[in-house]
Order: sequence, then structure tokens, then C-alpha cells
Amino acid sequence: MTTTVPAAVRTTTFAEFAQRANYSLLESLHADPQASSDGHDHRPRQVFSGHYVPVTPTPIPAPEIVAHSRTLFHELGLSDALAHDDQFIRLFSGDISVAQGPMRPFGWATGYALSIYGTEYNQQCPFGTGNGYGDGRAISVFEGVFNGRRWEMQLKGGGPTPYCRGADGRAVLRSSVREFLAQEFMHALGVPTSRSLMLVVSRGETVRRPWYSANSRSFDPDILVDNPAAITTRVAPSFLRVGQLELFARRARSEAHPGALNELQMITAHLIERNYRQEIDPGLEFSDQLVELAGLFRARLTSLVANWMRVGYCQGNFNSDNCAAGGFTLDYGPFGFCELFEPRFQPWTGGGEHFSFFNQPVAAEANYQMFWASIRLLLDGNTEALARLDQIHDGFAEAMTLEIEAMWAKKLGLIHYDPTLVNELLELLVLSKVDYTIFFRRLSDIPEQLSALKESFYLPSSEQLDAQWNNWLQRWRERITESGDSRVTSEAMKRVNPKITWREWLIAPAYQQAEQGDTSLIEELQEVFSHPYDEPSAELAAIYDRLKPREFFNAGGVSHYSCSS
Repeated sequence: MTTTVPAAVRTTTFAEFAQRANYSLLESLHADPQASSDGHDHRPRQVFSGHYVPVTPTPIPAPEIVAHSRTLFHELGLSDALAHDDQFIRLFSGDISVAQGPMRPFGWATGYALSIYGTEYNQQCPFGTGNGYGDGRAISVFEGVFNGRRWEMQLKGGGPTPYCRGADGRAVLRSSVREFLAQEFMHALGVPTSRSLMLVVSRGETVRRPWYSANSRSFDPDILVDNPAAITTRVAPSFLRVGQLELFARRARSEAHPGALNELQMITAHLIERNYRQEIDPGLEFSDQLVELAGLFRARLTSLVANWMRVGYCQGNFNSDNCAAGGFTLDYGPFGFCELFEPRFQPWTGGGEHFSFFNQPVAAEANYQMFWASIRLLLDGNTEALARLDQIHDGFAEAMTLEIEAMWAKKLGLIHYDPTLVNELLELLVLSKVDYTIFFRRLSDIPEQLSALKESFYLPSSEQLDAQWNNWLQRWRERITESGDSRVTSEAMKRVNPKITWREWLIAPAYQQAEQGDTSLIEELQEVFSHPYDEPSAELAAIYDRLKPREFFNAGGVSHYSCSS
């Protein structure tokens, strides 16, 4: 007897796409009571209460599709032809007038608070109160259910909102290409992340931003550049941030308005519903659900940061408002991937060492601190639940350490973490000026000779350093061969140590060519990035599996960059 598995629902027309609409956020949370009813709310102002502001995006003129993610389209059951449908393109270039029932004729933007390393800030708010900070150019335009999963679709660069702080609400093609490619690359790497739906560029609107002149060695941008305006649509189960919980917690603590504590409880319950319902029993008391939430978010956040370090990713600006409360990577701004191994690697010129590559676990703990402090208000008076919540909070550092140690063990093919072996290796990586990705991939072949690993060295090695390397390699190989079949170990290592990484000097030509209407390099990168653990063809390996050329070291806009986007 055979059973037939129902095929995934295929969405081929815009009308069918519209039928997927289902707005849990708009239906279960409060709108700003001072918001306009039609969504025409584009000037900076203070938002004192409510979870969201209805906002209509501002369409970019003469939109032209640059790329769409076939991978995500397939997951959502969307036909690739939809990417070229006129109404679909208009919606995701900011023209929400194409909305048809049950879609809403407006989008929404949300406010949030900002904390940096656990310190609360209001300075970024133009009013100095924290009531004008939030989605300045990010506008969600759709929430719906596709093949049984709920997704929210958000335009980045969709025009100004009440949180725009006087800016134009636009994003440039350069930063939009980076985010579009990076989200799908991280997904292919197996790192939890927001996703990319599509990318459109305007052939009729440019925006001016500070950036770097050709061959610049300047630390900060040294010229103003007119860039094509662009909109990338990012997709996630929700876009709820730690900073959002913080905003409502701050209002509850200060008793900013009578409903402040209730608004905190509502958005926390919505977070559970959107991001954790499969793991949290709805039959539990809400206090027990909060404790479960704290444990699950801790597990997701510590695992996420360990994954970042595994693949060489540096978020660059890991504030609480850039920390997704669902425990995935969000907000690809001044991010980068470590090429020349450096624990203090930080691509963002405004980030400092506190958000550098190896400091990300500490930044994560600071964000978790703000999360914990926010939901703790909802357990006031419940001594038993507070004790359990505090125990989870107090165990964050240990949980983070265990995740990091497990990550290093997997990268090295070890059954158990060996601190001596790992720490000696990290020291050797720094001394030898090693390419992070190339080294671990070559190591995954379990070489007998040091010469194979030297393909990842940026500088010649001394005899003394070679002796240290040979000693380490011999001891590591002994550990590997003791633990079982080295071929099995090699295959396992190659599943965690990618062959391909993000190299900014290979990305820059893609967005530069796209400005001229040539998207072929973006398409090539989409294909290469979709299989980062596979061995590429010899032709592609010659391009993507190589050391960073000398001329790109210290190059403005490639080795380092501002947050200008």
C-alpha cells in the first residue's frame, strides 16, 4: 500500500500570492494611536506608544529587477516567473497600490531601543527621548503563510518612516547587493539568517552617499558618490529584535503610559507565537513560557555566534537593535568575513574592537542581558519563576563557552575539545598570517606535510615557525588517527569548513557592474555561494579559492568601510 504525499502549493500569479496574506502582527498588536489611517506617515516624529506605525513605502521610479533568490522562491512555492511579474515587481519596489485582498494597502515600521554592550542609549534618537528611533527605511509590506510556514517580507530602502531621523529612507545598490548575496550565502553555510527574496534597482533615482575613491587608502570615506537607489526584500519568520523588547521594557519601568507593561507582555507573547511556538507548549502558564523562551533564545544565540566564528563572519555592529529575538542573523550592514586571520578583525570603521570577530560572544552576552532584563519585568512577584529565569541568565557565559569549544572541535575533526591544541593553533595562525578559510579547508584533507597548509600563508614561514607547525601537525594527526577512519573525519570536517568564503574584493566588481546594467557577476556569485562546501570547477576555484591580492589590503571600501549605505 502506498501513500501519496501532497505536493507543495505552487504560487504562479500575483493574485495567488495575495491569497497567502495573513497578518498576525497587525491583528494581534497595537498600532500607534497617533498614526494616520492611510499610512502616509513619512516625516520624523515621536511615537509614544503602540507596537507599529502603518506606513506606505515610497516607490522607486523606473524599477528594474537585478536578481531574485531561486532557492527561497522554491522554498516558498513561488514560480520563478513571478519575479518578472509587473505587479510583483511593483510591490517589491515600493508600490503598495497594487495590493489586492486580503492584502493590506499599507506596510508597517516598528520602533526599538538601542543598547551598545549593555549600555542604554538615546543619543541616536533625534528627540533625545528614544521615541524616534526604529525602522528608518525598513518597511514590512507582507506577512503570509507559504507551505505551512509564516514569513514576513520587508523592504530595505523603501522610503522614509517616522523613524527616519531626517534621512531619505533609501538604500544604495552597493549595500543592497551585499545584503542580498550575504543572506543567501549564510543560509547555504547553514547559519540561521534572514533571507533574500529579490533585489530591484531604480533607473530613475540616485542618492548621494560618502564613499571611497578608486584605490583609496583612506580610513574614512573621502568622496561623495551618486548611487542608484535600490530596494532589497528580506524575509524572516519575524523581524522582532531584542531592541523592541527593550523599548517596551524601558517604557514600563518609567511608567511612560498606563498600558506600557501590557504592551511589553503583548510583544513578548507575539515573539513566542512567531518564533518559538513549535518548542513552547501554549498550554503552559505564561510565566513558564517566559522561562522556556529565555532558555531557547540563549541556546539559539550562543549557537548562532559559534556559527559566525566557524565561518569567519563578523557582524560589525552587534547592538541590541541588530540582534534578532528569534536567534538568527539580521541586518547585514558593515559586516565582513575574515580572510587574513585576526581575532580583532573588524571591517566597520565605526565599530571598534568591542564588536570585533572574537569579541562577538561578549557582545552577544550583553544583548542577552538586555533581553533578560526586559522579560524579567513580566515576572515581577513570581519568586520561583524569577529564580529559574536568573539561573538561565547566569549560565550564559558557560553555555557560550561550550558552543565555542564544540565549534573548534568540529573544525578540527576532534571528538572532544582540546584547549592546548586549539590555543596553540590560534597562536600559529596569527604568527603565520594565515587565510582563515583556506587553512581550515586544506587542513580538512588531513595532510601529512606542512607544505599543503602553506598554500594558506600570506607570508613566507621561518624555520623556527615551521618547526612549531610540524610539531602541532604531528600531534593533531595523532589525535585524528586515534579517533577512527581519517577519511570519515575528513568528510565531516569539509561539512563545517567551507571551500568558498565571502571576499569583498570579489563582491565589489559585482555591484559596480550592476550599476551599469550587467548582472552576470551577481548571478555567478549566487551560483557559487549556493554550494560553499562543494569543490568548484577548476575555473571557478582559480577565481574564488585564492588568497587576497596584496593591492586590496588596507583598501577603502574593500578591507574596511563605513556604515554608509
